[in-house]
Amino acid sequence: MPTRELLPVIALDACCSVATGDAMSVQDADMLARALKALADPARLRLLSMVAAHDDDEACVCDLTESIGLSQPTVSHHLKVLTDAGFLTRSKRGTWAYYRLVPEALGQVSSLLVAP
Repeated sequence: MPTRELLPVIALDACCSVATGDAMSVQDADMLARALKALADPARLRLLSMVAAHDDDEACVCDLTESIGLSQPTVSHHLKVLTDAGFLTRSKRGTWAYYRLVPEALGQVSSLLVAP
């Protein structure tokens, strides 16, 4: 019988309470959908983790391209999507762009998943 790769199980009580209360507003639903769409790509998730793990929590696109195994234009596109979604900030130095993780961004997304 073939084996399937399983996703890790996250205990709800470890990170948040069960969602109760009022339904999500239209604005919150739109914002959450845009954020989740930006995160719903394995390359983007890897890039986020690579930036967070990099020295000083900042990485140049030139440092990420070889590590992730994608072309520079593709990496730049994914980084732009993550920046537009508010997960990264971008600063330009010479010809290179440097990216830094916005720490509170992931917390804001998770807070929309649980009712106040």
